[in-house]
Amino acid sequence: MIKIFFYISLILPNFSFTLASDNLDIDSVTSERISANRASLPAENSPDANPQENLKEWTIMVYINGKSNIEPFAVRDMNRLETAGSSGKINIVAELGRSKGLENDTQVDGDWSGTRRYFVSKDSDMNRISSPALMEFQKADMGDWRHAAGFVKWAKENFPAKKYLLIIWDHGWGWIDPEQPGENLLDDSKASKRKSISHDFETGNYIKTAELSMLFKEAGKIDVYASMACFMQMAEVAYEIRDYADVIVGSEEVIQLPSFNFEDFLRLMTEKPQSSPADAAVLLVDTFKEMYSRPEYLDELERTKYGTQLSAVKAVMLAELAGKVKAWADIAQKINDTNALGKAKKDVLRFEVGDETTDPKKEISFYGDLYHFVEITVANLNPALDGSKELAALGEDLKQFIASALVIKNVYLGKDRTGKTYSNTHGIGIHIPGKPGNLIEYHDTYHKLAFAKDSGWRKFIKYLEKIE
Repeated sequence: MIKIFFYISLILPNFSFTLASDNLDIDSVTSERISANRASLPAENSPDANPQENLKEWTIMVYINGKSNIEPFAVRDMNRLETAGSSGKINIVAELGRSKGLENDTQVDGDWSGTRRYFVSKDSDMNRISSPALMEFQKADMGDWRHAAGFVKWAKENFPAKKYLLIIWDHGWGWIDPEQPGENLLDDSKASKRKSISHDFETGNYIKTAELSMLFKEAGKIDVYASMACFMQMAEVAYEIRDYADVIVGSEEVIQLPSFNFEDFLRLMTEKPQSSPADAAVLLVDTFKEMYSRPEYLDELERTKYGTQLSAVKAVMLAELAGKVKAWADIAQKINDTNALGKAKKDVLRFEVGDETTDPKKEISFYGDLYHFVEITVANLNPALDGSKELAALGEDLKQFIASALVIKNVYLGKDRTGKTYSNTHGIGIHIPGKPGNLIEYHDTYHKLAFAKDSGWRKFIKYLEKIE
């Protein structure tokens, strides 16, 4: 799900030439667009001309899946990358996917379909893509983790650097695997209103939570991973890729379009190319807040009764998070303070899984902030119950760990339609069952997630479901 604030029309030229693939499916590449001539690229971007000591500081990879109902924003964000462009210290590469015949289909740039891979060059014209398109696939499934892994491998091989940042741009749906993902598909038999990370509306395929780890096993470790997609900053999602990135950036909540503040983030990275992974992540988070703090966006948040949030977490701390969550949840079940847990279920800040028609009071939504849930529970414990002091101590320890060890930076703005403030977000979400209701059909695959196994949270979910 992505909340669309506004629609921007774009006029882009039909401009593309291609570079031969490394180990990708060459049959799917438009043969007439393959060219061995790389004269259009700076020589320093060639691996052969890049001795190890002269590597650029960063390669920033942006996987923009616009094969959906948000294609105009995908094309627009490709143009936004060009406001900075690659530099002597930073490579920016992108894959942009588009389709024909979907809702909000745009005719710009010749209304081409398929995917194109770009070396992003600086350009101030927001109405055309001027970056060289190095490769084009007429039929590529951007919802296939293998294709995404291929993009990362291609970027690393052709544009090596000391550090790597990957952004996956698309609709997102947190940990769940919808039964019928997609919306307004070309094949009506596949159509529904379900979305997940990098969902390709042509194929109906999407990258499942467990497949994120497969993507990085294939493509290799990176320094920063960011989801420009809704609900992805969850313990369940981050835990799957804890061994493959140093820092993970994402939102617990819906991300509204205009997405990230690409202009200022890339400008600052160009000015500060030696930024560490943590510093780069903080720049991405801070520029996000700055953009949404502008009057036009603040007014829109207030009008639509939405809040917004983005955070960066240390991946190395996620294993310890699972252990602390398990310790707290085990004691909570043993003590069985249903009043305190019921209060927490009722008052925790929940995120926009439904909408004002399907879940007007946000009581059915099953995504919430972990810190806030623990905080409310601890504040309402019955001190007369045996073990309540231990649970309170474990809760305080868990909260302190989230605030001081796990989360590098957390930013937020606004209130939701129930009046709850987003100051109650603390940087990591989790599945918290709400009232019975059917907001989305999804496969019961929670037990397959690594976090579910290591934290015991699935057992706690089943326990919570019985508490009013």
